[in-house]
Amino acid sequence: MERLGYSSIKHRPRVVWPDGARVALWVTPNIEYYELLPPADPVRKHFAWRARSPHPDVVSYGVRDYGNRVALWRFIELMDKHGIRATASINAAVFDHLPEVPAALIERNWDFMCHGIYNTRYVWGMERESERALIADGVETVRRHTGRMLAGWIGPGLSNTVNTPDLVAEAGIKYYGDFGQHDDQPFPLKVERGRLITLPYSSNLGDAINERQGHEAEDFARFIVDYFDTLYAEGAGQARVLALNLHPYIIGQPHRIDHLDRALTYICGHPHVWKATGEEIADWYYAHYYDEMAQFLPVG
Repeated sequence: MERLGYSSIKHRPRVVWPDGARVALWVTPNIEYYELLPPADPVRKHFAWRARSPHPDVVSYGVRDYGNRVALWRFIELMDKHGIRATASINAAVFDHLPEVPAALIERNWDFMCHGIYNTRYVWGMERESERALIADGVETVRRHTGRMLAGWIGPGLSNTVNTPDLVAEAGIKYYGDFGQHDDQPFPLKVERGRLITLPYSSNLGDAINERQGHEAEDFARFIVDYFDTLYAEGAGQARVLALNLHPYIIGQPHRIDHLDRALTYICGHPHVWKATGEEIADWYYAHYYDEMAQFLPVG
């Protein structure tokens, strides 16, 4: 099945955010649970940046554990400072293994996008029924701990199968992140039953470039500002989503957090910016544009 029909952003129906905002600022920290001794995966080695390291890889594990023990709390304080309700791209295991973490997020009424169960267990090659059970586990875990229906799904390590969009839609989830490289706006996905949209989730604006490509945090902050300036100018005619794909264990390091602070100060200083959660963006799109786009570009 062709999941995404082609539509030039120049020639599709116009999207406008609430109060005429040009840019929806969507902050998505990846709050992840890594296992010290994960099961082997045939597709991708865990802790890929130390590809030659055997397990237990205590250095790679420790870097990520620092994120949940220390760096996340810096990140939360920064979101509080800027009045941002972030959307936690969260491994469901965090709820049970690290209850202090989701408690702080629930207290702040953050949004939740399930990022699989463990970040060391990918779904590539998973059988349909096993993946259905995995998604159901994520939905139930979020409901049990928050009392809310899960709004978004993104695969652990952005892993997926040919069945994932259909199973996500079947579970009643509103939006899906794995196709987020394709656009600057939400976009309908073709699924077997029900409806589903993708939200922008660009790896070009992810802090992993600091770790994997050797960019300094100052460079990354400049990338954010430059990216925003372009979307803000374009958003006067066709609204956009600025998705900040972040990892507290990376951007929450002491030598990086201030650079993110400066970038957010710059963005939030503009008048036509909507600080939105993933669910808010999805709800607005469904209420105002999904049916129009379905007629403009059939999704059935």
